[in-house]
Amino acid sequence: MSITLIAVLAGIAGFWALMYLVFGRKAEEKEEGLEVDGIVAMWRTKRLLGFIESLARRYSRFWRVYGDVGIVLGFGGMVFVFYMLFKTAMKTVTRGGTAAGVQLVIPGVTIPLWYGLIGLAVVLVVHELSHGVVARADGIPLKSVGLVLFLILPGAFVEPDEEEISRAPLRKRLRVYGAGSMANIVTALIALLIINLAIAPLLQPNGVQVAGVVPGSPADGVLQKGDVIIGIDGTQITTVDSFMKFMNTTKPGQIITLRVLRENRELNVKIRLKEHPDRPGKGYIGIYPAQSVKSRIGGERAVIPLFFTLYWIYVLNIGIGLMNLFPLVPLDGGKMLDDVVKEYLPERIARPLRYATIGIALFLLALNLLPAFRNLLG
Repeated sequence: MSITLIAVLAGIAGFWALMYLVFGRKAEEKEEGLEVDGIVAMWRTKRLLGFIESLARRYSRFWRVYGDVGIVLGFGGMVFVFYMLFKTAMKTVTRGGTAAGVQLVIPGVTIPLWYGLIGLAVVLVVHELSHGVVARADGIPLKSVGLVLFLILPGAFVEPDEEEISRAPLRKRLRVYGAGSMANIVTALIALLIINLAIAPLLQPNGVQVAGVVPGSPADGVLQKGDVIIGIDGTQITTVDSFMKFMNTTKPGQIITLRVLRENRELNVKIRLKEHPDRPGKGYIGIYPAQSVKSRIGGERAVIPLFFTLYWIYVLNIGIGLMNLFPLVPLDGGKMLDDVVKEYLPERIARPLRYATIGIALFLLALNLLPAFRNLLG
């Protein structure tokens, strides 16, 4: 274990020890203020409840229709996510735990630091605000809103009155649960539209950026994260599509020469390809390719950061919004499925079915997370 990792772990442990020492003795639930319980810190406030109330009251009919669409999207997304995780889990089993599954979202480690933090902030705000507005539009009272920190993972929440929501009709509960992911997917689509209609015309591709290197692959130790591939064997590479087309012409064992930009320096590197794990007979380099772009009109310091900010808002909202529909409590998808099962099936059938669903969901999630943890730990 590296000294840096030990220092980080010690810092995290010291932070939580201090938090518990200062605030842990006041662990009884409070309507407002900071509460610390173990490795969970929650800050509650009522200050935003008036804003949510006015927004819900003014457009109540719209928010109810919005919530109904969220129900349909929720169950559709639940089936889609379950299918995709099942499909990837089977690949993980057959390939000895190397197939890519769920990717960990850690700003500065698995995603860019500042773009990732901005994207996550947008995810949390629109998700929880949507929960709260739809709840109030359906007459379900809110106790508070706030921020939460679980170990090192930040979050936000809107806290409905638990007794009131448990007594609400099924349709109202499903509206509230589905509203969060609905907001994330709508936000992702808006970001995508802005990128395609307003930002993309200002940009032009200038190569393929190495977003990551697969450990143990041919590129491992040769290419670095952040490198930009601009040519292969004398062929100019400007887009991810041109890179993929070239790689589809290669064979295992073939040696290719890449022209790479690294820290404003151009260099040539040679790599001997292996066989692609998904496409037998094709060459495999072992990188996560991403499009590299530059501005057509100048102003690189404004245009490029705006593009990547919107890009990560899109990626994180679509990814986390869909993942939140996975049928596993406490995710919203799990709550939706759980409430439907309890509503329409007798307890003697509902209970074992819920336990079976939880078991299968946890198993699939574990199989999908395995490659992500392996890549993170190297």
